[in-house]
Amino acid sequence: MRIMGNELYQFSTHIPQINLSFHQYLLYAKEPLLVHTGNVNQAQGMLSQLKESLNGIDLKYIFVSHFEADECGGLPVILEQFQNAKVICSEVTARQLNGFGIECEVIIKKEGQKLTTDDYELEFFNYPSEMHLWDGLLVMENRRQIFFSSDLMLRHGEEIGTIKEADWNEEIDSIQPVQVPDNDKREKLKISLIKLNPVFVATGHGPCLKIK
Repeated sequence: MRIMGNELYQFSTHIPQINLSFHQYLLYAKEPLLVHTGNVNQAQGMLSQLKESLNGIDLKYIFVSHFEADECGGLPVILEQFQNAKVICSEVTARQLNGFGIECEVIIKKEGQKLTTDDYELEFFNYPSEMHLWDGLLVMENRRQIFFSSDLMLRHGEEIGTIKEADWNEEIDSIQPVQVPDNDKREKLKISLIKLNPVFVATGHGPCLKIK
């Protein structure tokens, strides 16, 4: 479904057993960008919607914030249908994809680097994700001021197509040790993110956030 104008689409699944919604996003542009694939079942479930939303345009990029089933488990499913798509990820994630036999063309990015097209500008930030503190990435689309938050800013519930108002500073302050267990890395992440000025947060789980 369209979640922000005619340019951002959300594909979602709610898992009742854990009361959590999982989202993937399509930034519709001349060079379309898919943010996360979902797991295998989620990717298979969204394929028809993805193709319909692309309206005949080939998928250009797939952004993977970190190596986890709901972020990239469905990559083989998507790449089978969109064989020219390039995967954008960190160096660590690229090694993990290769180690699990997921063959794809990878664009490796680091904190502070950008990827610019005619329609959008992606800026990347380090993301020491979850318990293993694997070096992943977060991304901000600067022209539309959309922040893709992955597993940060998570809320439970069946939140599909939901948008709620939020305060950016409060969201950053609320990043918990369970999300980034290393205190120093968590504080460094907060310092990096607090400088941003998004107007919209496309969350990986829970409602999207309209920043007040």
